[in-house]
Amino acid sequence: MNTTTKYAATALAAALGVTVLAGCGSDDGSAGSGASKGSGSKTVTLVSHDSFNVSDDVLKAFTKETGYTVKTLKSGDAGAALNQEILTKGSPRGDVFFGVDNTLLSRALDNGLFTAYEAKGLDRVAPDTQTDEKHRVTPVDTGDICVNYDKKYFADKKLAPPKTFADLLKPAYKNLLVTENAASSSPGLGFLLGTVAAEGEDGYEAYWKKLKANGVKVVDGWEQAYNEEFSGSAGGKKAKADRPLVVSYASSPPVEVLYADPQPKEAPTGVATGTCFRQTEYAGLLTGAENEAGGKALLDFMISKTFQEDMPLNMFVNPVVEDAELPELFTQHGEKVDTPPTVTPEKIAANREQWIQSWQSLVLK
Repeated sequence: MNTTTKYAATALAAALGVTVLAGCGSDDGSAGSGASKGSGSKTVTLVSHDSFNVSDDVLKAFTKETGYTVKTLKSGDAGAALNQEILTKGSPRGDVFFGVDNTLLSRALDNGLFTAYEAKGLDRVAPDTQTDEKHRVTPVDTGDICVNYDKKYFADKKLAPPKTFADLLKPAYKNLLVTENAASSSPGLGFLLGTVAAEGEDGYEAYWKKLKANGVKVVDGWEQAYNEEFSGSAGGKKAKADRPLVVSYASSPPVEVLYADPQPKEAPTGVATGTCFRQTEYAGLLTGAENEAGGKALLDFMISKTFQEDMPLNMFVNPVVEDAELPELFTQHGEKVDTPPTVTPEKIAANREQWIQSWQSLVLK
């Protein structure tokens, strides 16, 4: 998927390309317990999408505890990064891959990209994120793809913002929504899957016909939709954007606060919580990894409390470890979505291409 391509806001804080980072660590003893074979190298290579980011202090703690240094190889959005690993399977570019999510998980597993490993500390990870019984992948984070709205626009118009998928079909919201291409974008695909979950396999096509008739605009990816078309974002304001509804993330409002100067007391954007789809990201030990022992230690670390509590303000995602705490910025300005609709990885695997093709024929033609 494109996980998030997932979050270009992360790119404001993260360095792109190949970087050598000083290791990682855990304060709860879960890191560094991975096992046996490996090359003896003290460098662990993590292949990821561009949105991966972690604090230097956290990485240094990992190095101190395990002796391993992490080299991060960023490879574009998650879909592109995954495709590169499929092309090089058996002779991977790194030891661990991070960023495959539930919408594309089957593609990775069907291609045999990962070696099974049950990470230490998995008993503290939310059970509903543990979808692979063979432990070929380890859940690392969740994020909710949702429609965001421009608070000022709706206040000025004295119009209540939409709350649900059904609301988006109402005449009051005609020509207000911009979304991403479901065939090329992670949030675009997530939004499509959200409509499948909400409307059913027999109802999503009729829903999209009505949404198209109500003026939905489709662009290639998140960056264009959020920073060029959406009137509520900082980038959209500069671009004089005219769409007050956009498919983004439940964590987008905290980002608008974090990067504003000065920071506002209230986020300028809100979340239509009845339009969300739950996305889970995973990491896995790549088959043929040169440093298998270091890779296992890194997987242990990624579900340690130290790493999990570092993620929200670095990657704008939610922890999967049940005792990890969210920062105040998230709790104050973000939206907690308790039970968003989702689709099982098995059903996604069986129907994804068909749903995308149907969506393209309905919406793009």
